[in-house]
Formats: sequence, structure tokens, C-alpha cells
Amino acid sequence: MDLLFTAPLAIQIHAFGAMSAFGLGSAQMLLPKGRTAHIIMGWVWVVLMVMVASSAFFIRGINHGSFSPVHLFIPLTIFGLYGGLSALYRKDGPGHGKAMRGLFSGALVLAGLFTFFPGRLMWAVVFGA
Repeated sequence: MDLLFTAPLAIQIHAFGAMSAFGLGSAQMLLPKGRTAHIIMGWVWVVLMVMVASSAFFIRGINHGSFSPVHLFIPLTIFGLYGGLSALYRKDGPGHGKAMRGLFSGALVLAGLFTFFPGRLMWAVVFGA
């Protein structure tokens, strides 16, 4: 974990935000829907996801200072959040759930798997440098 704590601030915000969103999102999947706790945790999750997507703009180490294909998850995350929240405001519970589960699976799980490739920071944090 020392590697993570000594990483640049954007990486720390991104990594800790993503780990928090993953934990909170996992709990959201298991807990009852529509209750006050679900609503509060959901808004915290949305804020975390915006933080994760925003901080990703400042992480460009894997492509020599430029954006890389993994940065495509930034607009996908923003559009996914919009889709999930707009479904909620339309009172489309199934649509909201589908959008948020898709966002969790794509923006956290799938994108998160890319961080565990050899040579990446999370690989070094988990498996050693």
C-alpha cells in the first residue's frame, strides 16, 4: 500500500474513490432498494463515480502523457450516470437498476481489471513490484 500512498494525488483520489465506490456499490446490490439508506448510499456512490471519472483526466502515465483507450471509460461513466439518474427521475426503477448495474460492471469491474495488468500500479500494490 505504500506505493499507493506515495503515488501522485490524482492517482490516490482515483484509486481510493474507485475502491470506495466498489465497496459501496457491492453493498447497494445486496441491500433493499428504495429505502432511505439506499438513496443516501446511492448519492454518495454517484459522487464517488464522478470523482473517479474526473480524476482519470489527470492520469496519463500509460500512454506517454496522452489519453489512452482506457480513458474511454470517462464519458461512458458520465453517460451511464446520466442514464441511471434520468431513469430514476422518470420513476423507471427497472431502467435505473439496469443502468447502475451496467455502470458498476463496466466502469468499476471491467475498467478496474485493466489496473491489474503487469507493470501497472495496482499490479505492484497487490502482487509486489
